[in-house]
Amino acid sequence: MASTPTPKSTTLSSPASSPMTFPSVEDVAPVEEGGPIARTGFNYQDEIAVGFLLEMLEDPAVLKVHCETHDDIVILRKTDSSETIAEYVQVKGSEEDKFWSVADLCVRTKAKVGTSIYETSLARDRYSEKSHFRLVTLRPVVQELRILTYSRDASNRKPNDPKLIALVTAIEQRCPGVKSAKAQTATYWIENCVWEERQTESINKQGNLLRVIKLSVKDGRTLLPEQAETVLGELQSKAKTAGDAKWSSGKENKILERAALFLWWEKRLQELTDGAGSASGGKLAGKMNSAQLPSQLIGLAKELRRDYSSVSRISRYSPPEDEDELRSKVKAKVQSLQSSLICGELSADGVQFHDLCLKAMDEINSERVAGAPDRAAFLKGCMYDIADRCLLRFEKGTV
Repeated sequence: MASTPTPKSTTLSSPASSPMTFPSVEDVAPVEEGGPIARTGFNYQDEIAVGFLLEMLEDPAVLKVHCETHDDIVILRKTDSSETIAEYVQVKGSEEDKFWSVADLCVRTKAKVGTSIYETSLARDRYSEKSHFRLVTLRPVVQELRILTYSRDASNRKPNDPKLIALVTAIEQRCPGVKSAKAQTATYWIENCVWEERQTESINKQGNLLRVIKLSVKDGRTLLPEQAETVLGELQSKAKTAGDAKWSSGKENKILERAALFLWWEKRLQELTDGAGSASGGKLAGKMNSAQLPSQLIGLAKELRRDYSSVSRISRYSPPEDEDELRSKVKAKVQSLQSSLICGELSADGVQFHDLCLKAMDEINSERVAGAPDRAAFLKGCMYDIADRCLLRFEKGTV
């Protein structure tokens, strides 16, 4: 097959200048808000967003993360020269079981100009910040697109690389004459785009969990896996809450800032590590007091937690067959309930949420096989033990 000749007019030069003044990506409402309206099943995208939140904790250059504003995710970074870069991230978590091609990148919906993935990405270049672009997909790419999977400053990704120029040609042949509001073309998009091949939601979740643990180690307050899972669940709730919110209800609900996230991380890390070493029952009482629960309920809860702790110690070396399964069910249930409370799916004060948790324990107990011994006290003691270890709050608190 003959190679495609390099057109003399195609060069990978510096961005075109424009006399127009453009607003900041921080100040303008998104062109459309379709994302927050139809986000059912977006767990994969939220997990990708959590990865960027962790990057914001790891790297002071990452200033803010938008969820479902001008793109699926927008990251604002500050360069060494104090230039602000807005990176527009498109996440494709539901796609055909095949490699991504240039044709897939450029295919238009009902042949309508401006509807292809490439065109909608380039169209984000309409604000004062310098634009970068990122595509995150489950599936890998064909060889022709492979060069985009390298970092922007990779040694094998130079501006006048024949592979980049050939890719410009291939895209412009399918989407001729396309320009952004700032007069940038396929040349600029390819120079500043990175294509990430991310696997399933569960694989991304495991990677994020490891990053949480590594971050805690770096901060000198190592989290146990169970504690790290709780922190990760709260980060997932942050991403989901921001994605579900509408710009019109307050843009601050859609934009997560590093300063606020870092303060939350420091407070949560301190709370979890202090809770692990505090006197048993002390943190539980504090959690229940914060939820404005009466003293008699707090006393009963401490008794149930102590009974649970005693049973657990006695059966540590030969536990009943169902104990580990019951603990797992309690952890999973309270995490789901707490996540629903944090992201706004549940509307409940501390007293109401505590009641929901108790009822959930009764439901788990009632689902046991007929004739099995009653384990309501064990389940509720387990729930209170989780709260005592700062892995469960009964009120919404600061997200």
